[in-house]
Amino acid sequence: MSIQSAVLQIEKRIQQACERIHRNPAEITLIGVTKTVESDVMNEAILSGIRHFGENRVQEVLRKRPDIVGEVTWHLIGHLQTNKVKQIIEQVDLIHSVDSLRLLQEIRVRALQVGKCANVLIQLNISEEESKFGIETEDLEALLQNAAENEGVKICGLMTIAPFTDDPEDVRIYFKDMKVIFDQLKKRTLHNVEMKYLSMGMTGDFEVAIEEGSNMIRIGTGIFGARDYNTTH
Repeated sequence: MSIQSAVLQIEKRIQQACERIHRNPAEITLIGVTKTVESDVMNEAILSGIRHFGENRVQEVLRKRPDIVGEVTWHLIGHLQTNKVKQIIEQVDLIHSVDSLRLLQEIRVRALQVGKCANVLIQLNISEEESKFGIETEDLEALLQNAAENEGVKICGLMTIAPFTDDPEDVRIYFKDMKVIFDQLKKRTLHNVEMKYLSMGMTGDFEVAIEEGSNMIRIGTGIFGARDYNTTH
């Protein structure tokens, strides 16, 4: 399947999921996840309408970005080590994977050094899997208060990665729980905190995520096909 055909198919499925719950498909931000995908293929995806790219690794953003043609929004969706923040702070538009107070503080320091306010999402480990990054729900308040009391970082929403499963219905409960937390925070007024984005849903479960309130989905395999994740550069 061509990238154009794959994008059209994903967009159709987004529309169908939205129709089922009477949502506007325009509310959904589609991020093309480009782990192992080279710049020429990314440029082909741009021609097919993709305007948001999500990378897992800092070095891949730095390597590919100079070769991308056109205006795109860059998302860092993978785990971010504090010692890599300095490299990435001016290279991406949204960091999805803030999973500790220490990382939040490092992002703030580096953002202020370059005179910007960094937009981030807090990654919640809503399923409490030991193998996944993300904070526990009870630790969320500390990060929100830290952002509210300091400049340099704006928390723009929440992100989660659901457990991998053959049946997306198995993870619906986690998406429901995320939406409850998101809506509760949306009612609050905190400086430097705006619940704008709920980033959840990947190729195998994005339709369920949309039905449960996601407005930002991260699609890799559904656009670019199965990939060899052992590929290194």
